[in-house]
Amino acid sequence: MIKRVYFDWAASAQSGNPSSQHYEGKAAKKTLEDARERCATILNVPSHTLSFTSGGTESNSIAIFSNLMRPGKGRIISSMAEHASVREAMLTLEKMGKQTGLITVDSAGRVTAETFGKALFQYGDVRFASVMMVNNESGAITDISSLNELILRQNGQGNKAPVHIHCDLVQAIGKIPLSISDMGIDSASISAHKIHGLFGIGLLYLKKPQEVFYSGGGQENGIRGGTENAHGAAALATCLEEYAGTQTVLNNYSLAKKRWKKLISSLSMIKRCTLIPEERTADDDSFSPYILQAAFKDIPGEVMARALDDLGIAVSTGSACSSSSPERPVLLAMGVKENLRIEGIRISQGHSTTDEDIDTLIKAITEVLKFL
Repeated sequence: MIKRVYFDWAASAQSGNPSSQHYEGKAAKKTLEDARERCATILNVPSHTLSFTSGGTESNSIAIFSNLMRPGKGRIISSMAEHASVREAMLTLEKMGKQTGLITVDSAGRVTAETFGKALFQYGDVRFASVMMVNNESGAITDISSLNELILRQNGQGNKAPVHIHCDLVQAIGKIPLSISDMGIDSASISAHKIHGLFGIGLLYLKKPQEVFYSGGGQENGIRGGTENAHGAAALATCLEEYAGTQTVLNNYSLAKKRWKKLISSLSMIKRCTLIPEERTADDDSFSPYILQAAFKDIPGEVMARALDDLGIAVSTGSACSSSSPERPVLLAMGVKENLRIEGIRISQGHSTTDEDIDTLIKAITEVLKFL
């Protein structure tokens, strides 16, 4: 084999640009396409339906703003408890004069067939709906399949155009059992760093090809322009194989549920603690066993988070993407009282969380309550 000398630095360093036609570029391209096939195998979808993006936020944005390229009129709606990337995108569309609308949520932060049906009836011209599967503040799970069945019944009666369902799966993939194909959704967003992957890499699932609002160099079949992150894609594929396989998800889900049952049972015995929503119990399967919202009487969430941080415990007062704002729009949409919104903290566990970690957290909260 001849010694290779690299003179394509304008395209990329020696790692190779996947769009280049020389040996290094083709090697990077193979890494990228192998990663796509591996991701598709785990997610049980055709590989051509997956496009690599920079993460959940960009995947949501691409799906939502693609509506600007769809022919004909039609309203874009989203739940009132969506991630900040969806909320901000909706506000931008409003500024551009696009017809939008909101789907109300129940006290847990989930969209129900009833609230979704009311939105379809209220607006009458819905063409696109964005609904996350696992609420990133409360952990509530929305039954996406039931929403799709509602749309199918509506269309079966000859009513209006089909509704595109976009689903934010960022807090669901690798955490709770699911099947993208069985959900009947049209698009979905996935982020690598929620399942031990790298920052800056994610996936957009598109059931059918569609023209997007953003354009670039034609990469990812025109869905997402820019030099492809081949190594990030390979790392994402590895993480999906490690954590998102059906049996692995079920095993980890069972362990997570046991740990959460212990935590919720312990918090329920603390007089100054209020679970959000208050009706959440340790055995409720309509919530993800990875996210919990709780408030402690007379202690602002930021104060509780700092106090726990001093004891070596990391929690948050909500989504990191909304950390610059004191508002809690998701809790507000859930109808949570103002004092509880102020006092609320989000506790979330992962695959490496242990029973000892739960004990440490409970002990730390008890210590904090003694001096606050």
